Amino acid sequence: MGTITTFDLDRFTRAAEERDAATQFSMYGPDAVVTITNKVSQPGEPRVLRTREEIKGWLEDMYSRDMTHKVQHRVHDDSGAAYTQACRYREIQGELFVGLAHLGRADLVTIRAEAQCDGTRGQQ
Repeated sequence: MGTITTFDLDRFTRAAEERDAATQFSMYGPDAVVTITNKVSQPGEPRVLRTREEIKGWLEDMYSRDMTHKVQHRVHDDSGAAYTQACRYREIQGELFVGLAHLGRADLVTIRAEAQCDGTRGQQ
């Protein structure tokens, strides 16, 4: 298997829609940072994940929930990617997650995640 030299947005999308935290996590670079704003973590005090362990835990938690994920409105160039991810719990009408990614050579360096609803299910 050769080395991946460009970010694969299709692979990232499949991992999200198939709730595959391990594949999506493998696409984050060693120094990746995730900044999350939502109803609990307001823009003035966002939740910032700075370690691989924190990012892995966040992805595993998000994709272990009984919900569907649909990535839409994807844009990608050499320096970054942007997308919306519609997430839906059975008992909640719907959520919208907006992601903006800054890319390194072939992996995610930073990602900004903004949820348009609570999305925490009681967690902070």
